[in-house]
Amino acid sequence: MSRPLTDQHSDPAVPGTRRRTAPKPLVDRFGRVHTDLRLSLTDRCNLRCTYCMPAEGLAWLPKDELLTDDEIVRLVDIATGRLGITEVRLTGGEPLVRRGLPGLIARLSALETAPELSITTNGIGLARTAVALREAGLGRVNVSLDTLRPERFAAITRRDRFPDVLEGLRAARAAGLDPVKVNAVPVRGVNDDEIADLTAFAVENGYRMRFIESMPLDAQGAWEREKMVTAAEILDRIGERFTLTPVPREDNAPAEEWRIDGTDSCVGVIASVTRPFCGNCDRVRLTADGQLRNCLFATKESDLRALLRAGADDDALEAAWRSCIAVKGPGHAINSEDFRRPDRPMSAIGG
Repeated sequence: MSRPLTDQHSDPAVPGTRRRTAPKPLVDRFGRVHTDLRLSLTDRCNLRCTYCMPAEGLAWLPKDELLTDDEIVRLVDIATGRLGITEVRLTGGEPLVRRGLPGLIARLSALETAPELSITTNGIGLARTAVALREAGLGRVNVSLDTLRPERFAAITRRDRFPDVLEGLRAARAAGLDPVKVNAVPVRGVNDDEIADLTAFAVENGYRMRFIESMPLDAQGAWEREKMVTAAEILDRIGERFTLTPVPREDNAPAEEWRIDGTDSCVGVIASVTRPFCGNCDRVRLTADGQLRNCLFATKESDLRALLRAGADDDALEAAWRSCIAVKGPGHAINSEDFRRPDRPMSAIGG
């Protein structure tokens, strides 16, 4: 006689096919509940942004070290079904360079405890994939765009692909990947004179603009605090052209938001350096090679890939996940003398 379905674990080969009990929250020692997974699909990228990596690129991970689609689906099934993860953002490197992405998204969206799915991309290739991604179950998209000047775009990214990004933005909105968010990292002396222009561009095209303080996560270690444009400066630049009204901040939202008076648009600022929000952090990160990180700036990782490939069952994987989060620190300590940069750059960690 078979057991009731509510007592059974899901079959890793066919995730989401069995009902299960409610997940136990993923909580750290400070009581923070983690519901947001940033999942890197690759460390590769088709741009070479100056604030991210050197012109020659990096030594990419060997293919056999990357998580397979089956491994990703199994880990997300555990995360949502057992740990209470409700949102999964797909990142890179550049996630659109991963082959078969619509198929992977379709499998994730078919899970019994399917999460909200979003993606962060540089927009190259989005024009030809936006409809397929939406049909597969992707909900929304964040597109990185640091300038509206083609020649400056080529200088920052070392690639002449500005028209492709604009086309990708339009395609995402037309496909219903809403809201379409535009992410920009202002750097002093590079693109900080375009903060108001980027905001106007987003308002005119129905996008949601977000500015991100630059962080010490570049591969070449060239980050300089003096070149970081602070949240206060960003708001001052926007305020020269627009009137802003604060929007109440959601408890765990990384961005502070302001409504732009006279429009239906909002602008957000993620001030990880000058206004850290670590006390309400609900994020956990999984790298493309299966390393679990409890903080973007973590200096230690938990190897879930090794457990997977050694035949670990779901209980063991859940326990490893909980152990990693249990020892999460109070914050990233960027502004402390004790701060230590992570060994891996942003392109390898995932955004």
